Amino acid sequence: MILLLIFVLSVAVVVLLHYEILYWLTRVMPVIRIKYRYRLVLGVFGALIAHVLEVLIFGYTYFFMHQQEGLGYLEGRFVIGQADCIYFSFTTFTTLGYGDIEPFGGIRFLAGIESLTGLVLITWTASFLFLEMQRYWVSK
Repeated sequence: MILLLIFVLSVAVVVLLHYEILYWLTRVMPVIRIKYRYRLVLGVFGALIAHVLEVLIFGYTYFFMHQQEGLGYLEGRFVIGQADCIYFSFTTFTTLGYGDIEPFGGIRFLAGIESLTGLVLITWTASFLFLEMQRYWVSK
């Protein structure tokens, strides 16, 4: 039951964070007084910041779970610390998955959920940026 709660909270927090950042960008981009091309750059940086924050949330969730007895653990050729959990989260969120750190136990399910969530949020970002490009791109 605790695993399900951790999974649901993790996904809910990152999805809501992503929504709020994209919503904020949608409101700020039209009114900011810079060239339209730079508005898109602002959108890209905003989306990247959102993704990094989301990866950090998952990374610290892995670290928390790794430290608790019975929730699963991460294993690699070295002792797993905070930075390793964040690195594992980056490779999982982007579905890159080098395989140098492996999840065991209940933490494996969070890795699967993070991959799916990362795929959906990255696709959402691509759609958002495409729509913003259509709004501000000057056709010739």
